[in-house]
Amino acid sequence: VSVFMMCGGSLVIAMLPTYAQIGALAPALLLLARLFQGLSVGGEYGTSATYMSEVALKGRRGFFASFQYVTLIGGQLFALLVLVILQQLLTTEELKAWGWRIPFVIGALSAVVALYLRRSLEETTTAETRHRKEAGTLRGLWLHKGAFMTVLGFTAGGSLIFYTFTTYMQKYLVNTAGMHAKTASNVMTAALFVYMLMQPAFGALSDRIGRRRSMLFFGFFATIGTVPLLHALKDVTSPYAAFGLVVAALAIVSFYTSISGLIKAEMFPPEVRALGVGLSYAVANAIFGGSAEYVALWLKQAGSESTFYWYVTAMCAIAGVVAFLMRDPSKEGYLRHEP
Repeated sequence: VSVFMMCGGSLVIAMLPTYAQIGALAPALLLLARLFQGLSVGGEYGTSATYMSEVALKGRRGFFASFQYVTLIGGQLFALLVLVILQQLLTTEELKAWGWRIPFVIGALSAVVALYLRRSLEETTTAETRHRKEAGTLRGLWLHKGAFMTVLGFTAGGSLIFYTFTTYMQKYLVNTAGMHAKTASNVMTAALFVYMLMQPAFGALSDRIGRRRSMLFFGFFATIGTVPLLHALKDVTSPYAAFGLVVAALAIVSFYTSISGLIKAEMFPPEVRALGVGLSYAVANAIFGGSAEYVALWLKQAGSESTFYWYVTAMCAIAGVVAFLMRDPSKEGYLRHEP
């Protein structure tokens, strides 16, 4: 259902009439299509994080689960590559007139491939787990409210800084650093490719040092590094320097993203694992991650762009404090006792 919702949402956007053709109905239909896609992502994250954590080999769960963000970043990278290709093949006028629809057609077709691949997966949950009365219920999740609030705490900062240095960074390089749009696309394409390759390495590192220590490193380096990095990127003139600074920032974020789904999954028992991971991620991601670009641009328009730097820093500091106070799920979590 979630794959079809994402596919359908992309297809609707690709075929959507313009405002000039149908008036206010156009943005209304766009909003509806985006809501369907949002629901689809919400249904996917918790289940994919849970599934990857459960099929991973014990002792190498960090390495295997890191591929969730390899695919997530890979999707962003593919989207950027499509943009770069379209920028080379089409004029700005053609892009605005009809070229922007092409990526949504590609997205709709890609969802069909995902549906085909999913049919070959084996179920990891057991009938006994699914038939427990608290399975998949908010009442059952409430029994683990401490874990839920912990995940909410570090996901808020993690999602915010992730979107800051991935999705928003291309606009930042253009609007704030004054870089040409095509140059910024090339910089971010290269940086995201390196970022994607980092995930298995940082995931494997978490298998050696523990998930809690990885999160502590994330909280510490993100807290002390966000403001200097964003200030440096604000004044950057060389695309090579911009690439180096963005990669440095993404290396810090990798301490979180490489184990993001796994560390959440390890904190919940199997009967509410997908719900616990999905709901905590959805709430924190929608409030902090999804709003990152809007908050940044609003503060920029208000003439206080640097306030956004400190906002990201504060949320990452909170994530660090939450990590300091929590138990290490790789040593004491529910998955540790599962095959």
